[in-house]
Amino acid sequence: MTDPNPGRPTEKGDKRTFLQKLAEFLHPGPDSTAELIETLVEAQDNNIIGAESRLMLEGVIRMTDMTAGDVMVPATRMDLLDIQSGMDEILHQVIDSGHSRFPVYDGDRENILGILLAKDLLKLQRAPELNIRTLLRPAVYIPESKGLNDLLRDFRGTRNHLAITIDEFGRVAGLVTIEDVLEQIVGEIEDEFDIAEDDGEIFALPDRSYRVSGDTHLERVCETFSVTLAGTDPDNHFETIGGLIAHEMGHVPKRGERHLLGGLEFRVLHTKGGAVKWFKVAPIDAPKAQ
Repeated sequence: MTDPNPGRPTEKGDKRTFLQKLAEFLHPGPDSTAELIETLVEAQDNNIIGAESRLMLEGVIRMTDMTAGDVMVPATRMDLLDIQSGMDEILHQVIDSGHSRFPVYDGDRENILGILLAKDLLKLQRAPELNIRTLLRPAVYIPESKGLNDLLRDFRGTRNHLAITIDEFGRVAGLVTIEDVLEQIVGEIEDEFDIAEDDGEIFALPDRSYRVSGDTHLERVCETFSVTLAGTDPDNHFETIGGLIAHEMGHVPKRGERHLLGGLEFRVLHTKGGAVKWFKVAPIDAPKAQ
């Protein structure tokens, strides 16, 4: 005779004790992502897991519903290198951005030739006969609808750390890195370009300019440069230099944009999540590095 309940585990194969069965009957498992996250919160409240572990597990759960398009850097904010640029210009851009990988294009920004690793530029010092084209690595293209779980698996399998996202019309939509994916699990990852707050948010550069983090308190900037920085709107008060500059510009700052305020020139070096991570600041009357 066939089992009238084929979906139910047989008594022979069911290793649960009577108490386990009773507990599961009284407290059934979560039926949705929201309930699963609530269960993790309860586990933290009961000191079963720590706060950081809960946040990481929540990141893993939420990531199952996310795509590359949710975390990518849009095409308008991509830092690309022009193959036609001179070596000095390329080196300046690599140093200023702080990235380790760059899409390289020729003519049209859509015409991406490949990916350049910043460390590969060192090879030109030992072998001047090489050129940028010989250093390029193949670009990986993915649809922006690709799930983050699948993308992370691909990154691990191919040991590739960057992919170009393509929209439904076949145009470049942006780029996504393995760091962008992992940050959904572990939170923001600070790299060698980021400087810990204890090490200082303002530091001098050889060309008499300064690198200033966007979250530096406004009072500290004024004290360092002996200036008074006040916005055009007296009703708005800002704690950080990034907040003030963004308000004065009237839009989310983009890399390379410049703004003059209080006798200083603020050039946006690096942005992340819609906020300025780093400015390059120099007095207007001082010589500026290109």
